[in-house]
Amino acid sequence: MTQDQLEHRRHSLAHLLAAAVMELWPDTKRTIGPAIDDGFYYDFEFSKQITEEDLPKIQAKMREILPSWNKFDREEVSVEEAKNVFSSNPYKLELIEQFSGEGQTLTFYKSGSFKDLCRGGHDEGISDVDPESFQLSKVAGAYWRGDEKNQMLTRIYGLAFATKEELDAHLLMLEEAKKRDHRKLGAELELFAYSPLVGSGLPMFTPRGTAMREALTGFVTALMKPHKYSRVWIPHIAKSDLYKTSGHWDKFADDIFHVTSKKTDDQFVLKPMNCPHHTQIYASKMRSYRDLPLRFAEATTVYRDENTGQLAGLTRVRSITQDDAHVFARPDQVKEEVLKIYDIITKFYAAFGMPLRIRLSVDDPEHPEKYLGGAEVWTKAVAALKDMLTELGRDFELGVGEAAFYGPKIDFIATDAIGRDWQLATVQLDFNLPERFELEFHDADGQIKRPVMIHRAILGSVERFMGVLIEHYAGAFPFWLAPAQVRIATVSEAFIPFAETILAELVEAGVRAELDDSNEKVGKKIRDAATVKVPWTIVIGQKEVDGGDFKVNVFGQTEDIMIAASELIAKAVDASKFPIV
Repeated sequence: MTQDQLEHRRHSLAHLLAAAVMELWPDTKRTIGPAIDDGFYYDFEFSKQITEEDLPKIQAKMREILPSWNKFDREEVSVEEAKNVFSSNPYKLELIEQFSGEGQTLTFYKSGSFKDLCRGGHDEGISDVDPESFQLSKVAGAYWRGDEKNQMLTRIYGLAFATKEELDAHLLMLEEAKKRDHRKLGAELELFAYSPLVGSGLPMFTPRGTAMREALTGFVTALMKPHKYSRVWIPHIAKSDLYKTSGHWDKFADDIFHVTSKKTDDQFVLKPMNCPHHTQIYASKMRSYRDLPLRFAEATTVYRDENTGQLAGLTRVRSITQDDAHVFARPDQVKEEVLKIYDIITKFYAAFGMPLRIRLSVDDPEHPEKYLGGAEVWTKAVAALKDMLTELGRDFELGVGEAAFYGPKIDFIATDAIGRDWQLATVQLDFNLPERFELEFHDADGQIKRPVMIHRAILGSVERFMGVLIEHYAGAFPFWLAPAQVRIATVSEAFIPFAETILAELVEAGVRAELDDSNEKVGKKIRDAATVKVPWTIVIGQKEVDGGDFKVNVFGQTEDIMIAASELIAKAVDASKFPIV
């Protein structure tokens, strides 16, 4: 089954869900029901509260109806006809007004006795679907059209796959994902915290979590070093004029935090992205073709006014730390610069054992109003990226409508340890911002020309990537990344002075080490270290004081390893190094 066929099946099952609900509770107002990555959902306004205890009843009704759904009949209707059918449903009436106002043809699709307003895209053989290949999964609240000012609806989710076996595999993955939930593990490992006084979606990182953040950004910096990036720094606020010029103001007005001042009439905002600031560093002086490419990089936080209901641990936050970089290049340098970024990205993800697939995200030609720049600029930019991927010999999927509003991009989708996909790294080609900010350089022929701007992120958001990594490793991080790399545990109080000496040597050498000098028994200390998944636990007793080998308890291994006293520091330092591959 192709992905399109599976999407059509999931869409059809959303119709089936709505039909079942309407048979069980006829006074329900139904809204919309799309296919999603692992199934489908439908949003309803119920007259009585629905809970997950109702899902078996709804699912049984779906399976009862299913055999009679042997086709989907399409019917074009007028605005008046559509409004007459849904005269008591304000949600459908709103959609009818919108679609008709956009000049769209209104269509109903009917299967069995159920009819719904729909654009199409169904599984015509839906009656033959194995009823064991789908199931309802959960109930959640959802604002109509995602706007918290609107009515809160009840969203019913379903899972759907081509076969029962694929559904079962997905359910096993979900069970494993629950065990690995980064919100749970993050608290247990003391990596980050939230406070109602600080606000939703604004995580704070503990010393342990900060150590991980610094290790990740340090690794990216090490990979960038051969490619000669320059570090820059920008403020966290800017005048709104900056984003009006860039075009972000119109595209992301609802996601921007506004800042007021009693001392100036200027309108300021918390920066929602960094690229406009970087253009102004470029524009601070006239550039020559000899100066290019210029590579500006920093790890800095941007701020997005996300809806509270959309926030999710570290994977959806309001304060987003980006490992951001922008390259300003001559057109003839673009290919080489993108290849350098590709090299950084592939090495970075290889270190985590996360395979990558590639999506070329392009504009949607049917909706040019969503993008900056004309068709000629977009055609040129898309062709440049497509040629590079072809030259690399990499297969890629095409993501129509997935481009940034200012240019096409290469998105890298990483697969984690339990098979989930995450879109993380990206390379974006931009001819528009240089035009909007009138960026220039003197070329070798004496002419003044525009540079090309390349946006790139390796891990994307530090917060989101940490959430992904916590679940990827189930909290058992490799030595170089672990927040505490070595824990020293004393057998008794008599060995504390020697243990403190070893601790000091490790810390001085740059190893993240800590000391457990409590009065607990050694077995308890080792178990405590394992609870927070410390890679190495070293017990200090008389043998170690007398110069004997160190016995190292390695998390996740049944056998201890022995390290000579003279080699301990060097081996720990070596294990701490970034995994440059």
